[in-house]
Amino acid sequence: MKQRNIVVCVILSFVTCGIYGIIWFVNLTDDAARLNNDNSFSGGTAFLYTLITCGIYGIYWNYKMGKELYEAKLKKNMVATDQSVLYLILSLLGLGIVNYCLMQNEINELLQKEA
Repeated sequence: MKQRNIVVCVILSFVTCGIYGIIWFVNLTDDAARLNNDNSFSGGTAFLYTLITCGIYGIYWNYKMGKELYEAKLKKNMVATDQSVLYLILSLLGLGIVNYCLMQNEINELLQKEA
């Protein structure tokens, strides 16, 4: 796991017409699962379910990621707020890239705490 520059990730997502966004999605999921010691949560599986359900699982994924990151912060004794409903609302409004940025920021904070 490593901290990622959010601006670079957004630019790469646009420049590659969303292909890097898929990679970012998988990495976000895997990083959150590792930080929370949740072996049942996998980026590849989440992406596959999102494809199979035509994006419906992706809406749930946003909510689940909020819960995963909240629990990870609690385990590290960090100040935590549950952002899962915010992620869900932004997802429903079609602002998934904003969620990716917010999630990456939280993961970067968690990784910084570990260092």
